[in-house]
Amino acid sequence: MTAPRDEIERLRQSIRQHDYQYYVLASPEISDLEYDQLLRSLEQLESQHPEWITADSPTQRVGDAPVGSLASVSHQVPMLSIENTYNAAEVHQFADRVAKLLGQEAVEWVVELKIDGVAVSLLYEQGQFVQGVTRGDGRVGDDITHNLRTIVDLPLRLQDNPPPLLEVRGEIYMRNSDLVRLNAEQTERGEAIFANTRNVTAGSIRLLDSRICAQRRLRLFCHGVGRSTGLTERTHMEFLEHLRRFGLPATPEVRCFGQLDQAIQYGHELVARLHELDFEADGLVIKVNRFEQRDRLGATSKFPRWVIAYKFEKYEAVTQLRDIRVQVGKTGAITPVAELEPVPLAGTTVSRASLHNADEIHRKDVRVGDWVVVEKAGKIIPHIVRVEIHRRTTPLAEFQFPTHCPNCQFVLIRDEGGVSIRCPNHQCGAKIKERIRYFASRHAMDIEGLGEKLVEQLVDQKIVLNYDDLYRLKEDDLQSLDRMGKKSACNLLEGIAASKRRGLACLLTALSIRHVGTVVARVLARHFGSIDAMRDTTQEELSSVDEIGPVIAASVYEFLHDPHGWHTIQQLQALGVDTTDSTRESAMTSSEQPRKLDGQTIVVTGTLHRYTREQIHRLIEQHGGRATSSVSAETSFIVAGEKAGSKLQKAEQLGVRVLTEDAFDHLLQQGPSAS
Repeated sequence: MTAPRDEIERLRQSIRQHDYQYYVLASPEISDLEYDQLLRSLEQLESQHPEWITADSPTQRVGDAPVGSLASVSHQVPMLSIENTYNAAEVHQFADRVAKLLGQEAVEWVVELKIDGVAVSLLYEQGQFVQGVTRGDGRVGDDITHNLRTIVDLPLRLQDNPPPLLEVRGEIYMRNSDLVRLNAEQTERGEAIFANTRNVTAGSIRLLDSRICAQRRLRLFCHGVGRSTGLTERTHMEFLEHLRRFGLPATPEVRCFGQLDQAIQYGHELVARLHELDFEADGLVIKVNRFEQRDRLGATSKFPRWVIAYKFEKYEAVTQLRDIRVQVGKTGAITPVAELEPVPLAGTTVSRASLHNADEIHRKDVRVGDWVVVEKAGKIIPHIVRVEIHRRTTPLAEFQFPTHCPNCQFVLIRDEGGVSIRCPNHQCGAKIKERIRYFASRHAMDIEGLGEKLVEQLVDQKIVLNYDDLYRLKEDDLQSLDRMGKKSACNLLEGIAASKRRGLACLLTALSIRHVGTVVARVLARHFGSIDAMRDTTQEELSSVDEIGPVIAASVYEFLHDPHGWHTIQQLQALGVDTTDSTRESAMTSSEQPRKLDGQTIVVTGTLHRYTREQIHRLIEQHGGRATSSVSAETSFIVAGEKAGSKLQKAEQLGVRVLTEDAFDHLLQQGPSAS
């Protein structure tokens, strides 16, 4: 028979392991009921043997009595603020400063979500949690150990051979779903509700009574290190991996990039997915990955020089949900849209917000008639953050997601292992319209004059039902369309003809292949050089390309080997659409002839007539230059189009050379000596 003390230790280890599976790996191995039974068994044994209760036992998360006051604690390693910016140009300026200080050596950039919570420092000695302190003024904070011990995903003892001393920096936060629950409980008790998760977190973490804090269900993400002895990690990414092994929850969705532009692009993708998060984020944190470089960069009196916060403005409003309707996207995804009682938000009146997918409606329990919190962050479309369930005074029906396409009535299918529900019909009129609109958009094939209303007419009259139909259009086909005179028709046909020369990256973007956006399209185009080479490769070879991975590879492979997809490509090729990548050819021949913009930093501003912004940036990179968004004394020259504005003024003030679009083209034709 197992001795009571051995059984106590066995239960503690088992509970700690299940906490790790649930909070760190997000992969629970037992049910909530089974977990509760383990905890009750431990509580019962400890009540029988109180002499064996230890401070790091899972039962000791709530103190017995309030503390008298919060003691002040000095940070031995100051918790400095992070420099903030709200625009990409200043992020580039930050990166330029880093490059200058490091002598132009290679830098890896880490991108993290900036959690909207309360910054804390956690101290572990010999693997045991001994103290937690607020940031305070960065040099002195408040001891909140009693409250931090109540946070379920903060391990009281670390796993996997932690160092003797480890001070971890992190953020205490509250999930939106827990705020919904808390406000419902507050309403039932007749008490005031809380406005947002950050206010609850900031107030709760400083309570003297930890029993109240425990009821708030606060959570933790870790993202940095203060003092330590015995740490061997050389990079931030290695450190985060060790945090997870120790049992600490690291900030999610973190990635590392060799180029700043890639990091910023990933940041934009994260912002577009804010609706998926059950916690609040108010920006991105971009930091140097290698610790040795951070040490050399050091800090000013206020900020570390190796990190910047790229923030976005966030606005919230509360309004009532009048209806939920669904629309069909370019890949057939059925997207639910919230029809709202109009409400002022960020200088505009918002009456619609995306609900994204059926699972989100279910997860947030969104019902017609509910009062909802609507948020707009940065330039993304408004989305519903949470439902004010405490205001649901009468029963409301759950939303029933449609089983058939609202446009063509095909039976809808759900992605295997995914959240999207789609119409599988290639000839669905709504899908065709969305695909053609996207194909013609500026960051795809950039067909000037092919707007939304014109696409509606072309598809409704069955003049255009696929991409290749665009390249077969004649002036006579356009005569019957509203507001389409001879000049407009000629301009449109010229725009369509010009789009044939956009190249492989733009075409891949335009084809609406799932998971393929502008960045992925550019990576694929440069790697393979032609659409035929891409089709001739295996799915495994596609997956091995940097930045691609198995999910994107499977989607691309499926499109290129689907009879409908490949027939579309062949039709476009036959009509003269370029399916090759000129930048790859240039890179392959760069050893034979000098690139014309080698080592030069170039800013493009204003409206251009021959290039989209993406095209001219790609051309600059193709010729060895670096396209940046901010003008400085280090800028080699700027290319100024119409309405150039403040960047042109700054270039003139700094004496930076200014080229017109024609002069830029002439420079490329003449070569380096012309500069």
